[in-house]
Amino acid sequence: MDDFALYGDTYGTLLVDATTRLPLTLWEGRDAEQLSRWLREHPGVEVTCRDGSLTYRQGITGGAPDAMQVSDRFHLWQGLPRRVQDIASAHRGCLPAALPPAGESNPAPAEATAGNNAEDSRAARHARRLFEAVQAVTSTGRSHSSVARELGLDRRTVGKYARANTWHEVMRRPPRKPSALDPYLDYLQQRWDEGQHSAKILHEELQMKGYLGHYQRVKMAVAPLRRGLPLDEPRERPPSPRETARWITTHPHRRNLHISERLPRLLDHCPELRRTHDLVRRFAAMLGNRDATPLPGWLNDLTNSGLTPLVGLAGALHEDRHAVALGITTPYSSGVNEGRITDVKLQKRLMAGRAGVPLLRHRVVLIAHLRRRYADQPTGPCR
Repeated sequence: MDDFALYGDTYGTLLVDATTRLPLTLWEGRDAEQLSRWLREHPGVEVTCRDGSLTYRQGITGGAPDAMQVSDRFHLWQGLPRRVQDIASAHRGCLPAALPPAGESNPAPAEATAGNNAEDSRAARHARRLFEAVQAVTSTGRSHSSVARELGLDRRTVGKYARANTWHEVMRRPPRKPSALDPYLDYLQQRWDEGQHSAKILHEELQMKGYLGHYQRVKMAVAPLRRGLPLDEPRERPPSPRETARWITTHPHRRNLHISERLPRLLDHCPELRRTHDLVRRFAAMLGNRDATPLPGWLNDLTNSGLTPLVGLAGALHEDRHAVALGITTPYSSGVNEGRITDVKLQKRLMAGRAGVPLLRHRVVLIAHLRRRYADQPTGPCR
């Protein structure tokens, strides 16, 4: 069983037979009582595969208490990157350490400068000021709506700053904007050293080499050289929290050279991310080996990690530990639902939203069974 977006903010539930891989039924909502009622009306269910939601867990327990509940492997793994991203956001000041040092003889100042620039930027000062103001008012127990009216902020903004542990978590990261001129900077420096100081001529030469940018961009690029300053080289930005989470959750054998060079440097600099990386790789090993024996010890280490996002995840997994262990060791998964949900969305588009859930249910179930029937029929000789 799995949920899908039915329309707007309303979700539906789809049930698929794990043996035949055909849809059984669907309905609007994620209601435990409705799931329990369906299971009681269709006795004999032995194995149920679901996500980690409490609603489905309660529905299965009420309708088929003897059925084995299996937590889907995809949903188990999906919960980790979000937590890792939260941890990376809380330790955003460590992320510049992933960048290679400007010089081997003095790498520390380069990292410190990058960190200080991030701390002293306008966005950082704005985030810190809002964080302190929101935290000072919400700590008194007032509602987010009243705080929003007092500070002149949106209620969702107040909620975001109130939930954050540090101001680093809410600071926006400037977007990466690579320039089309970057591959030609070495050539510009070479021609400038040879005595060619005309931006117009340099632009014409770059056009002959394939540069499609504007003349003004070349003029701005050589402006530091006219003042006796070095050419502005493209600077690599620190990884974002999302990129950091992707680095950590990617299997070591599938990391490219870029990640393999920068991730160890970042982990050596930040003990919290090092701890997170080790815990993630241990869970990945359990999934890869289909071995849930280390699960209790891993959950204890998760609880004692001191990392708030992982502590919360440990509590949720511990309550559902039997289904989690079965999700690790058994071959059952909700992967078959993903293809069927695609069929549901196709039928919704074909009906252009003019039909209700009963017709959608009949079309999805009937068409899937008709496809299977015609696929199983033997083909006759060609004439």
